[in-house]
Amino acid sequence: MATCSSDQSVKVWDKSENGEWHCTASWKTHSGSVWRVTWAHPEFGQVLASCSFDRTAAVWEEIVGESNDKQRGLSHWIKRTTLVDSRTSVTDVKFAPKHMGLMLTTCSADGVVRIYEAPDVMNLSQWSLQHEISCKLSCSCISWNPSSSRAHPPMFAVGSDDSNVTYGGKVQIYEYNENTRKYAKAETLMTVTDAVHDIAFAPNLGRSFHVLAIATKDVRIFKLVPMRKESTSTGPTKLEVQIVAQFDNHNSQVWRVSWNITSTLLASSGDDGCVRLWKANYMDNWKCTGILKGDGSPLTGSSGQPTAMSTVVGSSVQTSQNALNGMSAGRIGKRAPFAPPLRQLTSPKIYQHPANY
Repeated sequence: MATCSSDQSVKVWDKSENGEWHCTASWKTHSGSVWRVTWAHPEFGQVLASCSFDRTAAVWEEIVGESNDKQRGLSHWIKRTTLVDSRTSVTDVKFAPKHMGLMLTTCSADGVVRIYEAPDVMNLSQWSLQHEISCKLSCSCISWNPSSSRAHPPMFAVGSDDSNVTYGGKVQIYEYNENTRKYAKAETLMTVTDAVHDIAFAPNLGRSFHVLAIATKDVRIFKLVPMRKESTSTGPTKLEVQIVAQFDNHNSQVWRVSWNITSTLLASSGDDGCVRLWKANYMDNWKCTGILKGDGSPLTGSSGQPTAMSTVVGSSVQTSQNALNGMSAGRIGKRAPFAPPLRQLTSPKIYQHPANY
């Protein structure tokens, strides 16, 4: 697990066999508050990206000391590159889905989304700026649609924390156009008028539609249904937008939303100091299935009854664990359903395609 902080540092934590977390690395990454830290897919090695108020994003790689090295067997993180294109605070950083290759996206307070690509996955010090997309509003968060279906072109959503509620459309959806080789706006969610703090596409397990969670003054879940394209159409896919759930249970600003790997459970955190878990039944009716306080203990429901945490989370962890068994995620162990990728300290990089020499 990786964490970042306004003390300008990033920390990496490993979970021991007895279930305790230990900080295994801590280093100063930026000259301002670090807003976000994110993992690349483990197929690309042990790689992190961070972004900061200091107007930069950075890429970090974990190196394990060689046998002739003083630090033999010890790991340390080194900076591979600094991305300096933004003129304002870089508010979010995300790696694209692995089937797109090693690509990194940033969004900034100046309203620009930038997409970078590492042409050579063996050389993480070289990144080329592929796209600059102006969103007209200050950006606060970004999320890639993880669908690898050929029916779905690459798509991402970007949220804005612009505080002017008279201006709607704080979430914009962009889609890649094969003909123009550029990203074009496919949809604007006009009903979202308050500042958006986080946004998350649900993992797509063969669905024809997309599911998007939004953290604003409440929790919202949208369904985005692609409309059939006419053969002559060259523009972005038209999307039918449906809001499937909206919850103000946090009674405060919601800061983060995160899906489990099977997209059956959504977690949200808010200024009420609680993490709330949301689950849909077979009728697609969403409801709260558990509440955790900051120390991890279940919260007693308003009726005085404890919330049904153990059964729901237990089964969810098990399904996530089963789904994970086929992943090249490195260390084996119990994981929360919405944890970042597991880290593998000593294994070599794994690549999808063999290199041709």
